[in-house]
Amino acid sequence: MEKHRIRREDALEYHSKGRPGKIEVVPSKETENQRDLSLAYSPGVAEPCLAIAQNREDVYKYTAKGNLVAVITNGTAVLGLGDIGPEASKPVMEGKGVLFKIYADIDVFDIELNTKDTDKFVETVKLLEPTFGAVNLEDIKAPECFEIERRLRAEMKIPVMHDDQHGTAIISGAALLNALEIVGKRPENIQLVVNGAGAAAISCVRLYLQLGVQRSHVIMFDKDGLIHAQHPGMNDILQEFATDRLPPNATLIDAMVGADVFLGLSVGNVVTPDMIRLMSPNPVVFAMANPDPEIGYDEAMAVRSDLIMATGRSDYPNQVNNVLGFPYIFRGALDVRATEITENMKLAATHALADLAKKPVPDMVNMAYNEKNLVFGRTYIIPKPMDPRLLTTVAPAVARAAMQDGVAQKDIRDWDEYRQQLEKRLGLDNQISRIITGKARRAPKRVVFADAENLTVLKAIQQVRDEGICQPILLGDIPAIEKIIRDNGLDLKDINIIDTRQPKDPEMAERYAELFFEKRKRKGIVRTDALKMIRKRNYFGAMMVETGDADALISGLTRNYPDTIRPGLEIIGRQQGVHRVAGMYILLTKKGPLFFADTTVNVNPTVDELVEIAELTARGVERFNIKPRIAMATYSSFGSAKGDDAVKMRNATAILQQKHPDWVIEGEMQAHLAFNMELVKENYPFSKLSGEAANTIIFPNLSASNIAYNLMKETGEIEYIGPILLGIRKPVHVLQLGSTVREIVNMVAFAVVEAQRG
Repeated sequence: MEKHRIRREDALEYHSKGRPGKIEVVPSKETENQRDLSLAYSPGVAEPCLAIAQNREDVYKYTAKGNLVAVITNGTAVLGLGDIGPEASKPVMEGKGVLFKIYADIDVFDIELNTKDTDKFVETVKLLEPTFGAVNLEDIKAPECFEIERRLRAEMKIPVMHDDQHGTAIISGAALLNALEIVGKRPENIQLVVNGAGAAAISCVRLYLQLGVQRSHVIMFDKDGLIHAQHPGMNDILQEFATDRLPPNATLIDAMVGADVFLGLSVGNVVTPDMIRLMSPNPVVFAMANPDPEIGYDEAMAVRSDLIMATGRSDYPNQVNNVLGFPYIFRGALDVRATEITENMKLAATHALADLAKKPVPDMVNMAYNEKNLVFGRTYIIPKPMDPRLLTTVAPAVARAAMQDGVAQKDIRDWDEYRQQLEKRLGLDNQISRIITGKARRAPKRVVFADAENLTVLKAIQQVRDEGICQPILLGDIPAIEKIIRDNGLDLKDINIIDTRQPKDPEMAERYAELFFEKRKRKGIVRTDALKMIRKRNYFGAMMVETGDADALISGLTRNYPDTIRPGLEIIGRQQGVHRVAGMYILLTKKGPLFFADTTVNVNPTVDELVEIAELTARGVERFNIKPRIAMATYSSFGSAKGDDAVKMRNATAILQQKHPDWVIEGEMQAHLAFNMELVKENYPFSKLSGEAANTIIFPNLSASNIAYNLMKETGEIEYIGPILLGIRKPVHVLQLGSTVREIVNMVAFAVVEAQRG
């Protein structure tokens, strides 16, 4: 994984704040009145009970079983922490549940069993079969994990998979196929050296054999050395991979001579540069020990320019990450009610991943990884975890294989419709945040904070610095800021703090004042006023951005909006051709992001100003590789009412439709029609929004937009990014009063991404 500095205090606060833990159970049906409750429980619940009693398969029709996975462990092999027990493993299992949900919309109950007895473990899980649609075994030590999975697969009629084994195998198998294709080698001809003989390594090699690798070409080591007939830890599983090609006392360096592929699932720093030099031409190295690989990426690449390398880390190319597999494998298995996950289903996932890496990469993925154009090759042999196509590629491949193997109890006949259903499951509520933050980390910029004498802001600064999102510059009273840092246990030593009233570099303030005077001398500003104003933080910060001493300005948490935006407009100014700046919020809803404008700047815009606001907003939406679907909202729908706002929105819509005939833009319309497609189809079939809901809402005035987004984010508990200032030349953003640490972090990440574009 990518190394970000995570403080112990932050990790503990994250898991304990508000509702402890990371998951909760949320009703999926109405519970608003007594009738709803009578349907949910007694007496109405008796009807589905009786239906299921008559036909047990109806449990999938009337309950959540078909979308519910059990993540089960006994805590004997938790990450790199070892045998820490079932209670201590629970945060990890909850985390696995979060990944299932955000990547594939699968619900999870995590179950931690207090037993190391294989028989008890198996029997307990078997008893739970009526509850779940599938079982994900997790963090169980070898060799017990092999026996537990084997028995549960044989004795249960729902899919069971130990992800620690098969997830790594499937992802690395896809990487292996593509790496060998690039270097012109075939699986059946390669010499494979494996360091590590745990669950993941064994499963990887077994899958590689199915891909064509020859068993006789495999040389495996564990902590006791070469796996051979007289190996001290020999058992039935290791016997599969015992070799007589090398003497029993052979070392890893002996095995690496002429090897085509190295697979490491062991410990860090056991492979030397000399070992890499000894490998065959165009070698492939999968160094996947976590967190430190068997050999560092830079160290290995410095030895061989013909090397293709993958690790488990996201800060280097070709990350082998299990999240590329398990959410989508279980999604496909659940959707056809598979009775098991067969070898062909795993192979289908492997080939689907390999094939996806060869297809053109969406702009959103390129943006997330700060790439201009990811292309299949030595540094891109497997898809990226942020690729939204994973769900619609891997899940159908797995579902199709289940049907072909005869283990599916439900057939999918319309694959296009199935993919559309998967796309609806995906959502983009958290994906946009992850993409923005990931892109910001890859090229952090200098961000100046004008409100640094604030604990919430300082906590956010701590986080963005720890995560490598930006290089913070703080403006404010130095002793006051340092006291807040000390009193709250923050770790912000060596951070750049500037007191704008008495800067350490007086010439900087004088230079800024002179530049400000030159910009505003015909606007009523004299030199003495310029020096006074430039010592105000917002003016000083804006001038830092304008002169290139910083890349973005974040302000406004403790000031009103006009006072904060004015310095940015006076010093930095608008983009060329822009007459009015505007404010936009991104609301991250379960059904995808909604873009609201203008939410902060223009009190009562004219028709022409509304046109420009819509154009600025549309360009802002397109930055996320999302096609704007614009609704011009008011109290009237297509001429149903009179009034200034209705006429204004109607006229603005007409102008926009004429200027941009290829846009999806509609109005004037009441806000609910932007989302109720059945009502639109029935009453307004001519509407451009009759097929798919709007994602961009333009409001007639500041009052309407401000009320709308505040109601949504408070009553709906919706996360948001904003307000984003549109139309200014360089990134200047104004935080809303009361913004949380998370909201500030999101805003900073967005500002960094803007600054990266230059």
